[in-house]
Amino acid sequence: MRIYNTLTRQKEELKPIHYNNVNIYCCGPTVYNLIHVGNARQLCVFDVLRRYLKYRGYDVKYIQNFTDVDDKIIRIAGEKGISPFEHAENMIKEYFKDARGLNIADADIHPKATESIDIILDMVKTLIDKGYAYQSGNDVYFAANKDENYGKLSQMPLDELREGASQRVDKTEQKRDPMDFAVWKGAKEGEPYWDSPYGKGRPGWHIECSAMSSHYVGGTLDIHGGGADLIFPHHENEIAQSECANGYPLANIWMHNGMLNVDNRKMSKSKGNFFLVRDLSEKFGYEPIRFMLLSAQYRAQLNYTLEVMESAVASLDRLKTCKKSLEKAIEAAKPGEASHEIINIAQKRKQQFIDAMDDDLNTADGITAVFELVREINTAILDENAAKASLEYLKETFNELVDVLGILYEKEEEIPQEILDLVEKRKAARKNKDFALADSIRDEIVSKGYIVEETRQGVNIKKSN
Repeated sequence: MRIYNTLTRQKEELKPIHYNNVNIYCCGPTVYNLIHVGNARQLCVFDVLRRYLKYRGYDVKYIQNFTDVDDKIIRIAGEKGISPFEHAENMIKEYFKDARGLNIADADIHPKATESIDIILDMVKTLIDKGYAYQSGNDVYFAANKDENYGKLSQMPLDELREGASQRVDKTEQKRDPMDFAVWKGAKEGEPYWDSPYGKGRPGWHIECSAMSSHYVGGTLDIHGGGADLIFPHHENEIAQSECANGYPLANIWMHNGMLNVDNRKMSKSKGNFFLVRDLSEKFGYEPIRFMLLSAQYRAQLNYTLEVMESAVASLDRLKTCKKSLEKAIEAAKPGEASHEIINIAQKRKQQFIDAMDDDLNTADGITAVFELVREINTAILDENAAKASLEYLKETFNELVDVLGILYEKEEEIPQEILDLVEKRKAARKNKDFALADSIRDEIVSKGYIVEETRQGVNIKKSN
């Protein structure tokens, strides 16, 4: 498998450090609010990466943290009249509702910043002892100019980085250089804090991931992931402090998903085009959101529109219809061994899927392979001589591929008995050639929110959108 490495700006073969074991650390959310659809893209991309690596026989250790202490968390908690810790825990619970709705598997480890203070302070001490960090008042800063490799991930000229940093300097900060950043922040009045050798305070944002990834992996990561918006400053600063403290590379491959636009504009609250996953799920369901987010190669910029979501719903309906029709065809099929032709067709589409996913996790082309398989399944279903084993082989291949993508996981609602009774009455009317009555019953079914489709394999009933 080849993955685009942001550090080297080229695709590189995945070569796990420890034979068949792949360690992945992915930056999780700062839990001040419900996750938005941009957060969800990262979650879905790295969930599929993990699924695919397991499918290909790797053992995967997947770590995703929670930043559960932060200025926004403190501010919103204050507005609600609760503690920052209570607000963060509430949001973590809500995160899991949305993540599980999107069929995101829990990480093997979900470390929290507030539960990692000791290991964070150990790293802060190491940086000070090695001369890479300094105390200023109750704050501790990383001295960026002490790291000769600073800027290697973003590959931006240091003069530009320094100029940009100068424009963002908080006048309350006592830095030696605008590019320096806090690894420990002295507590302000009313803020949560922990005791430390530097005074009461809390960790800086970047040091959290450095300390946690180092602690839970104990060496260089195979893959470090996140959204492209984290390349600078977060991941740049992670690399600097981690490699200066530990003396070895933080990660071999840096993998970043592209950003999400809404109607061709960057998503932001100020523009009024900001969408929470929870809100979209109430309108479309979670599964179409996941499908939409995987419909483009992960590094490509993805544009969310109403039409794109409606297309995702239609695509999933096509997959579900294929699956139902195949299951009915299997029930009705004659016994017999799987034909060489069917086996070759399934293997060809499976290899097409693997080739796509091996090429930098190209889920867009992977989905294309699935729909090519659907087309061939539909052809096989129409073949009255297709043996049961042939159809079962196609079903097994279909299920393999959609499971890697993590789609077709939502259980469909049971069809009410009232609708089933109407379908039977309509069937009887058609058999008696009373087409006027059959049409009337069909209209009644539609008015109740269901659609009836006649196929060679029987009748399909589904809820209308």
